Amino acid sequence: MSKSSTVTVRETPVAPVATASVGSLTIHGETFLIETDQRVELVDLTNRIMDFARKFNVREGLVSLWSMHTTCSVFINEFQTALLTDIRAFLEKMVARDEEWLHNNPDHSDCDRMNADAHLRALLLGHSLTLQISGGEVVLGQWQRILMAELDGPRARTLRIQIFGIS
Repeated sequence: MSKSSTVTVRETPVAPVATASVGSLTIHGETFLIETDQRVELVDLTNRIMDFARKFNVREGLVSLWSMHTTCSVFINEFQTALLTDIRAFLEKMVARDEEWLHNNPDHSDCDRMNADAHLRALLLGHSLTLQISGGEVVLGQWQRILMAELDGPRARTLRIQIFGIS
């Protein structure tokens, strides 16, 4: 068993901004950064994602959001202070930071961040979202918000967003 992680390498690096269109079909993707201040932090991305969707005048389509990190997640939930506290407590109870994880053990891993808990917590939340656009707006329920979970911060996090739809 190797102690090193397997690296994923693209033949061509992802472009920071990429656009294609045919007739009324538009596909546009771009990367953006979110700076975090805490080890575990929940960030509301809803307004940013809704503004992105509106900018391209897509009437019907999809918007996809993707975390480019294994210890940073995106998911949908309510954004309310007590619930955010509960989410952090839930993650800490489900995956204890001080557990004896092999990923944190130098006999088994070359990772020096001691962040096995962050990787395992990300498994619970997921790394991508696909949202519908209808009538030019992102489709969300009344209390639904688009959230990012920093699980191993503080760090700069790269997210990739892509819109696909008809104007």
